Amino acid sequence: MSTGHPQLALDEQLCFPLYAATRAVTQRYAELLGDVGLTYPQYLALLALWEADAPVTVGGLGRRLRLDSGTLTPLLKRLESQGHVSRRRDPEDERRVLVEPTEQGWALRERVADVPGRLLDGMGLSVEDLLRLRRDLGTLLDGLDASAG
Repeated sequence: MSTGHPQLALDEQLCFPLYAATRAVTQRYAELLGDVGLTYPQYLALLALWEADAPVTVGGLGRRLRLDSGTLTPLLKRLESQGHVSRRRDPEDERRVLVEPTEQGWALRERVADVPGRLLDGMGLSVEDLLRLRRDLGTLLDGLDASAG
């Protein structure tokens, strides 16, 4: 075992527990959402659409979810083919596409309303711990965004 660069030890990295936790949480979401036929990224897109007061542009949704259009467009097409969202050209700017939940998409919200609580039950965190973690991760993202220019 080499001790020449202790800063390179896997257990000293921030990235590894973030990566492993992300994979574990995503897998748990996949299990919880499987019954309603949603993937985790589709769930995130619907969460963003459900909280919007009006139809959202694909570009705005991509910024909100931190997804590029090459990832988001196929996801939205799949949600549309499942009947959960509708997409249409913005009449004020034909270059933009607006997305919003359909009635079926709104009904799906009720079917997944218990997912956050069920996820929390298996995390081993208190609500306070979860809120603190979410706040700290938000601060981390803000710092990374600021350092990226």
